[in-house]
Amino acid sequence: MPERPQRAAIVVNPVKVDAPALRRALADAEKRWGWEETLWLETTAEDPGSGQTREALEQGVDMVIAAGGDGTVRTVAEELRGTGTPIALLPSGTGNLLARNLSLTLDDVGHALETAFTGDERPIDVGVAELREGDDATRRHAFLVMAGIGMDARMIAETDDDLKAKAGWLAYVKAIGTVLRDKNELRIRYQLDDGRVHSLRAHTVLIGNCGSLPANILLLPDAVVDDGEFDIVVLRPEGFLGWVQVMIKIFWENGVLRRTAAGRKLMGAGREVRALNYLKGKEFVLRTGRSEEVELDGDLFGKASALRTWVDAGALSVRVPKKA
Repeated sequence: MPERPQRAAIVVNPVKVDAPALRRALADAEKRWGWEETLWLETTAEDPGSGQTREALEQGVDMVIAAGGDGTVRTVAEELRGTGTPIALLPSGTGNLLARNLSLTLDDVGHALETAFTGDERPIDVGVAELREGDDATRRHAFLVMAGIGMDARMIAETDDDLKAKAGWLAYVKAIGTVLRDKNELRIRYQLDDGRVHSLRAHTVLIGNCGSLPANILLLPDAVVDDGEFDIVVLRPEGFLGWVQVMIKIFWENGVLRRTAAGRKLMGAGREVRALNYLKGKEFVLRTGRSEEVELDGDLFGKASALRTWVDAGALSVRVPKKA
């Protein structure tokens, strides 16, 4: 008895994509690779993808394509985590953070659909974050790239959405200037895995599953998307010279020297600087002296005074280009 043709669903953010052009490309891809007609599900302002992904799973599809920005990808992945149903990425928008970290092609619908319908599956880790503000109920969300609290999240909160739509990531430059004028630091207590509790002051804490940001910025140089661990950076510069240390570390050492054998030799043993500290582990618990904005994969998730994150290793399968 012949096997039934496979069927995909596509969760589409209609604001981010050219829907008519995508429908035509999708029909061509289905015909070329012998898949059934794809289940088309559009996100809404009220539901950015959770309900649509659950509907796709109820329909028994073999794959879910996320067509939109980082928020759409994160929402779809949150529902697919642990189900065994793979996600394929059709990146759009300004960030495309997971696609960048997996070295997937951007702005090429045809190649993205070829990867979706014919590619291999790569298991990757998913970060899970529990957030709580005061005595409020705990909120739980998944993330694929980074979770941030402090200056990082405040920068996103200060970014003009209209300017971001026109200028992309350059819109964050204005927000950075606004946030840097805020001299308030975080008073934090944190515990990594089963280690002792540490107390310190910091400007921002980033918990990463991936290490690269747009503009080829390598923030977490040792982060690997499938190693079962987080890479964490605590930024705590003091004054202008502290920020200079941070910039040298991120843009010169991570962004230039680390990318070549000669550069790595010049760096030596990876000298730590006080303004920027790296940690690595599977579970990270953080408490702050006051409620702070939290971001997951570039989207704000309200304020929290307590944050617990852990790695769900290999919990999501992602379609990647087929190996030659």
